[in-house]
Amino acid sequence: MTDFVAEIHDTHHPISTDLYYEDQKKEAKARTTAFLDRRLPAYLGYFERTLQTNPDGPAHPVGAGLTTVDLSLFQLAEGLSYAFPNAMAKFASDYPGLAALRDKVTAQPNIAAYLASARRLPFNEDGIFRHYPELDRRAKRGGAA
Repeated sequence: MTDFVAEIHDTHHPISTDLYYEDQKKEAKARTTAFLDRRLPAYLGYFERTLQTNPDGPAHPVGAGLTTVDLSLFQLAEGLSYAFPNAMAKFASDYPGLAALRDKVTAQPNIAAYLASARRLPFNEDGIFRHYPELDRRAKRGGAA
C-alpha cells in the first residue's frame, strides 16, 4: 500500500518535491494520465479481489473484523475521491466491495463521530491527496498491480 500512496503523491510531484506543482504541471499531467489509466484500476482491482478472496468472507480484506487495513483502504477511497472526483465517479459500481467497506468504516460509531467533528482536517492542497482539476479525468477500468 505504501507504493500506491507514493504513486498518488507522484501524480502532482512527478519530478521532485523540491519543485512546486506549478513548475512540473506538464510532467504531472503525463504522470497522472498513466496513473489513472493503468495504476489506479490495477490497485483498486487488486484490493477488490483481496476482499472477494478473503477466507473469512468479503466484508474485510484481512480476517473477519475491522483492522487497520480497513481503515487504510477507507482513507485511500476518500482521498482518491477528493483528488480525482471524475476518475472516481463510478467507484461504487466498479469496486462494490471496496465501496461497501468504505461505507462500513464510515458507519462505525466512533469513526462517524470523528468524521463529523472539527478534529478531522479536510483534504487540501498540502497533503498527499490534492485536487487539481486539470489532472482529473475518467479512469479506465481493469488492470493488474
